[in-house]
Amino acid sequence: MNAEDESSSGVFGFLSNWRRTANLLGNMWGLRSELGKYGATLAIQETSEVMGNPTGGIHRGAAYNGLTQAVLQVNTQRAFGWYGGTFNVSMEQIHGRSLSADNLGVLQTASGIEADRSSRLWELWFDQKFFDQQQLDIKIGQQSLDQEYMISSNALTFVNTMFGWPMVPSADLPGGGPAYPLSTLGARARYWLATPLYLIGGVYSGSPSRSWSDDPQKSNSTGTSFPLNRGVMAIAELQYVYPALGAMVSPDGNQPLSYTYRLGGWYDSEPFGDQYYDNTHTPLASPDSTGVPRNHRGAFSLYAVMDQMIWRSHGTDPNRTINIFGRVMGTPQSERVPVDFSMNFGLTFKDPLPYRTDDTFGIGMGYTHVSSALARNDKAIHRYTGNYSPAQGGETFVEMTYQYQFCGWMQWQPDLQYIFNPSGGIPNPVHPDRRIKDELILGFRTNIAL
Repeated sequence: MNAEDESSSGVFGFLSNWRRTANLLGNMWGLRSELGKYGATLAIQETSEVMGNPTGGIHRGAAYNGLTQAVLQVNTQRAFGWYGGTFNVSMEQIHGRSLSADNLGVLQTASGIEADRSSRLWELWFDQKFFDQQQLDIKIGQQSLDQEYMISSNALTFVNTMFGWPMVPSADLPGGGPAYPLSTLGARARYWLATPLYLIGGVYSGSPSRSWSDDPQKSNSTGTSFPLNRGVMAIAELQYVYPALGAMVSPDGNQPLSYTYRLGGWYDSEPFGDQYYDNTHTPLASPDSTGVPRNHRGAFSLYAVMDQMIWRSHGTDPNRTINIFGRVMGTPQSERVPVDFSMNFGLTFKDPLPYRTDDTFGIGMGYTHVSSALARNDKAIHRYTGNYSPAQGGETFVEMTYQYQFCGWMQWQPDLQYIFNPSGGIPNPVHPDRRIKDELILGFRTNIAL
């Protein structure tokens, strides 16, 4: 065999071994096939990323962050002959460190997987569908609300946290609310009202932690405390989906431009501390204050979400589409919450380059506004102490990202973000006489799905 033959053999051998390894990984060495015989499916995903801020922030630097998720679902009809049931259990293993907490000092954190290091139970629920057309389904158990409520499917392309679970509940709800990496016990119902209309709503524990003061991620570090000693959170959402489930397109007709609109609101009965007054109606910044905020019973918010396809290729690739999305959320109760408004808008281009059918390019932005009561408290701190304490306002970020499907089970995602006025303009802890400077963030994420 000559050198050229040996070289070719080596290349083809490498490719053959690569495909064989990929197939083994995809089938988990036969485990997935065996589970499938009993109506069970197992999925594992590792998300790893390196992000850094070459400019701005509290410190400049880089950090590694990672998340391993495992989800097991059992279809009860295939497993036991029980119609319409699904059992779900999922776990998380969070590793690395948070660039946002250590370097950035922002409200709208740079990565949606940033959290305290832990290995924890995430969700544990049973879902039961009813009626022939499955018009109603009810889910009971430990649930993470960011899997069903307030979400934009197009926004999930991005890396920044606020394209998933929005800023208002993240800042205002106890522990950031029942969303990654936390969850809470509750019951959810979804009902198909008419061909394009769906109503989804649920009642959940008011906090993902039993503790009233500790960090919920630390006090419920394993995800197994199942608190029921707190208040109640109720949420409802009306969804309009086009084309509706089961809609038909004529053979010679163009596929329609799809869209989904959502209107909803939530209420949490937990006590919420006043952002300006203490329990004696004295400003919290005053030397005479008790330091104990005045309590308000409950808080609520309203929101709207839009996903709209605006263009579809009518050539050889109908999957080539351009979509826009938007979400606005706010609350009038600015005296009892730190953030009273947030919004996100953006555009995604699927299949942007020739022969890259699984790639997606995205550009988007997010804005959040600190409540007027909290800004008033900043001014009071300066008035009473004379220390540098600028009134917080709004924080804005922009993000540009590209999801590159390297192979069937691996995705690469370079990412760029820029954050204006971090945390609405708070003083830099390292240099308390000036605000945190605007930040450029560069990142690279890898998703491996098994």
